[in-house]
Amino acid sequence: MKIKSYFMATAIAAATILSATVASAEGERFVFVSHAPDSDSWWNTIKTSLSEVEGQLGVTVEYRNPPTGDIADMARIIEQAAATNPDGIVATIADFDALSGPLMDAIARGIPVITVNSGTEEESARIGAMMHIGQPESLAGRKAGERAMAEASPGSFLCVNHYITNSASVDRCAGFAEGIGVELGSQMIDSGQDPAEIKNKVLAYLAANPETDAVLTLGPTSAGPTIEALKENGLAGDIYFGTFDLSAEISDGIKEDIISWAIDQQPYYQG
Repeated sequence: MKIKSYFMATAIAAATILSATVASAEGERFVFVSHAPDSDSWWNTIKTSLSEVEGQLGVTVEYRNPPTGDIADMARIIEQAAATNPDGIVATIADFDALSGPLMDAIARGIPVITVNSGTEEESARIGAMMHIGQPESLAGRKAGERAMAEASPGSFLCVNHYITNSASVDRCAGFAEGIGVELGSQMIDSGQDPAEIKNKVLAYLAANPETDAVLTLGPTSAGPTIEALKENGLAGDIYFGTFDLSAEISDGIKEDIISWAIDQQPYYQG
């Protein structure tokens, strides 16, 4: 079962605005800068949608990202993109403190900026961006926690955070903790992005904390290895498990009753 994200209405509104201005966009060049490392497959759908947009609107869209997910590298990419004077920049706000400066500098150069995915509407407004397209992560995490309470009443959980330097990821974990009425504390682990490392860290945490009632993962990068960990330790289907985002592995996990639900941001529409 899937919880639909809160961002859909915003995305539809954005699509309506864009469809009304297609003619004026033809021939223009835009740069889309994400925080995602090359290993994060969730962003492949956004890349596909950007490619289709190029043909539909007659524009050029350059997708750029830090290969390892390094935020300082992302800030430099935004600065480099702005120096080429594109007709617009779309960027995630994975870390407001690190990225607000480069984005505000781009706006000061007269480059329109739209923020997407990570960050909040409030942060986007502080930067001076035209709009923000994305789900409010703290609220999404809290609603996930409230659903978990209604279905399983967990008193403790493990949040497998594969991108802990992204404030949006931390917001999801903290929101979930708030939703079930507990302190986050050490229940969030920095799993890293290597599948084998994620699996081993999940196994180690659950072995050291056998009273854990629920597991929350934040996307395909951490969900897949966590499924494997739960199959290995015999908890698959027995421990309450929710996740963010969708992938083939997550869909299979839902069908197999290993995962209870997934909160999907609709990456195609974000692109």
